[in-house]
Amino acid sequence: MKTTVSIIKADVGGFPGHATVHPALMKKAEEELEAAKKNGAIKDYFVAKCGDDLDLIISHDKGKDNEGIHKLAWDTFVACTEVAKKMKLYGAGQDLLADTFSGNVKGMGPGSAEIEFEERKSEPLITFLMDKTEPGAFNLPIFRMFGDPFSTAGLVIDETMHSGFTFEVYDVMENKKVMLNTPEETYDLLALIGGKSRYVIKRVYPRGGKVPKEEAVACISTDKLSKIAGKYVGKDDPVAMVRCQSGLPAVGEALEPWAFPHLVSGWMRGSHNGPIMPCGMDDANPSRFDGPPRVVALGFQVADGMLGGAHDFFKDKAYDKAREKALYVADYMRAHGPFEPHRLPSEDMEYTTLPAVLKKLEGRLTEM
Repeated sequence: MKTTVSIIKADVGGFPGHATVHPALMKKAEEELEAAKKNGAIKDYFVAKCGDDLDLIISHDKGKDNEGIHKLAWDTFVACTEVAKKMKLYGAGQDLLADTFSGNVKGMGPGSAEIEFEERKSEPLITFLMDKTEPGAFNLPIFRMFGDPFSTAGLVIDETMHSGFTFEVYDVMENKKVMLNTPEETYDLLALIGGKSRYVIKRVYPRGGKVPKEEAVACISTDKLSKIAGKYVGKDDPVAMVRCQSGLPAVGEALEPWAFPHLVSGWMRGSHNGPIMPCGMDDANPSRFDGPPRVVALGFQVADGMLGGAHDFFKDKAYDKAREKALYVADYMRAHGPFEPHRLPSEDMEYTTLPAVLKKLEGRLTEM
């Protein structure tokens, strides 16, 4: 029987402001998922957080897009929202954009990433959780994991990886997708995913090696809240998961790209560029200008559908310099104030609060 791992996340209330998730919400989520585990609805779970986002990591045998699993997550977020409202937490339930559940969380506010697979002899899995940024923030590190030999040495020295990988890329503005193969279509791939606000990697598939070609080995949430709500309702705060080893990037190769705190869109009011800072889950509490943007990496060793607890990778001192560089870049970007390139370009501000400001000036704008 195949194992499915689902990450379903939502912002159901920040404490205080947009900083972190209150322990009471974490406790409530654990109670809901523990009850589901006891009655056999799921195999295992881990409740995590990154910034003000509550992340439910669930293992089960029901496949992707299962209505029961998605409803469990939705009901858990609703229960946590009730706690948040009683505590008057900021933005209580802000990612729950629908009044009732309709079979799947897609298009309803929460983000999700899921992988279904036959367990190998050893099945290491890394979940990546982000806050204060958008799905395209994963483009660069996911490419480096599966397409850049300077990051993943296995692409050169492991013959099972020489066939490369297939990248499923979404155009989130036009609701289209394309499958691109590396290494031969690397330049075409980069031409798209370099435009991270529009083109985002959704899944990666193997083209050879020991994993079946139809099984995704990486999956990223691509839900854009602004596209769903039609206005700014908070940044998308994506999540992802990556399978590792045995014809796939080693755990250390999947973590290597994060030593470089690349620039991502989001930060304050979802309207600024800033460095993504890798940190342990306990340190993923954005503060300065509601940032800098954060990423957490939790590792699991999946066995018979069980997650077996999480290892917090970015607590490692090996990422101290990445954090130092991120803080240096944060200083540099903040010094620009309201000017680009710290503030996003105009075309990326369409769903922020800027249009309301421009509307006030409509009657005063005249021909030159």
